[in-house]
Amino acid sequence: MLLKVLNITVKYERVEALKSIFFVMDKGSMVAILGANGAGKSTLIKTISGLKKPSSGEIWLNYHRIDHLSPQNIFAMGIVQVPEGRRLFPRMTVLENLFMGATAITNKIEMKKKLEEVFGYFPILKRRLNQDAGTLSGGEQQMVAIGRALMGNPKLLLLDEPSLGLAPIMVNELFSILKNIHENQIAILLAEQNARKALELAEEAYVMETGVIAISGRSEDIKENIMVKEAYLGG
Repeated sequence: MLLKVLNITVKYERVEALKSIFFVMDKGSMVAILGANGAGKSTLIKTISGLKKPSSGEIWLNYHRIDHLSPQNIFAMGIVQVPEGRRLFPRMTVLENLFMGATAITNKIEMKKKLEEVFGYFPILKRRLNQDAGTLSGGEQQMVAIGRALMGNPKLLLLDEPSLGLAPIMVNELFSILKNIHENQIAILLAEQNARKALELAEEAYVMETGVIAISGRSEDIKENIMVKEAYLGG
């Protein structure tokens, strides 16, 4: 087991955004979190990464309880988040943005190795190193955001709506890259509105509705669920 989310409830003032959420992830697995806007996907991602604290329940990583830890300590343990909207530093170069994810790297040799690893997934970034991140296309900015996260050497990569706002051709390219990342034994938790693409990639999926998990199972089974077909897959 890599991650265990044990009956967590999260509140915004008196409103419960998450209600007794339970699920587990194995090492090296890929899990999709599906749902419409407001279902609780982003809140779940933020809670796992420590940006939100649950009012009840527990979160465990590699048998260590983490829900009481700061985001910095959770990051140091191997959970790295790519936030919705990318959140780059637009006036900093691509290289400077990548360095922002490498706070745990202590020597130049290791830094160079991680950069080459990122360029292996995103060759175009090597040609954009000295370009300000704010001048890139939306798809290229998403590549920088994921590359920055990979510089943190994650055991678990949290992706919050990575395809949001991207052209279909870029969505296909991005999901192909995510497949390559996953094949290198990096676990991925993917919160995504594009259910069709997410179910093609993930092994398991959870469908959220208003803060609860309404449907769960293997991705191939979720694809055949009548409710999922009607709500997310076009009938």
